[in-house]
Amino acid sequence: MSGSEEPLVRQGMSLVSVGDSFTEGVGDPYPGGEGFRGWADRLAEHLADHVGEIGYANLAVRGKLMRQIVTDQVPPVLAMAPDLVTLSAGGNDLLRPGGDPERMARILDHTVGRLRAAGSQVVLFTGVNVTTGYMRGTIGLFARYYLHVRAVADKHGCFLVDQWSMDALTDSRAWDEDRLHMSPEGHRRLALRAAEVLGVPVADRWDEPWPEQGPVPWRQARRDDLTWVKDSLGPWIGRRLTGRSSGDTVTAKRPELTPVTKDR
Repeated sequence: MSGSEEPLVRQGMSLVSVGDSFTEGVGDPYPGGEGFRGWADRLAEHLADHVGEIGYANLAVRGKLMRQIVTDQVPPVLAMAPDLVTLSAGGNDLLRPGGDPERMARILDHTVGRLRAAGSQVVLFTGVNVTTGYMRGTIGLFARYYLHVRAVADKHGCFLVDQWSMDALTDSRAWDEDRLHMSPEGHRRLALRAAEVLGVPVADRWDEPWPEQGPVPWRQARRDDLTWVKDSLGPWIGRRLTGRSSGDTVTAKRPELTPVTKDR
């Protein structure tokens, strides 16, 4: 960075986050249940705590596919011309039949190129290395995509939050009861890691060891599995069979750049 360039993380900087439920913050409700907080809101708060005030927008909507994110969310981002964009997309595509990591990577590459050409710095994400449960049969597909994400980050000079190497996020306590979205503690740890990647000092460690806990009794584990199938997996499969999405009636929670201050 030359002496004439402003630092990225500074008072008044602008941050826009785009994507699906991961970035919307599903699994991390605000107190009182009024919407979701999530790692992106938490990251914005860390940035504001560090520099005093930033502008922040979050256009992410649960259930959205790559093409919907690129078509609906990226144009407003380009119009805002933020200093920093966080982009995570493709996961919902790969969970559907015929998910193609190479096609997703080409779209991601083109999209990141547009954002970088417009002057925004970009943060990309790999996913967590979860090889148990319903993810066991798809993890190879996701791993291929994440290799492409790393390559896109290298090509365009992006920041990369590599969740694949974050062993702390493989603990079941990092995940919501639906086993698809992170829990509040998972979101908190990811926000700390994202701040670290951006060079922002934080008081807590994202890799703090989890407290010891005993094994879950077999009967309780089976009851939990049945509850998950009824309340989470069944409805999720039903939406895909009928072409519906959990985000069909949801709009962006923070569609415009608004201030986030140290005192909120």
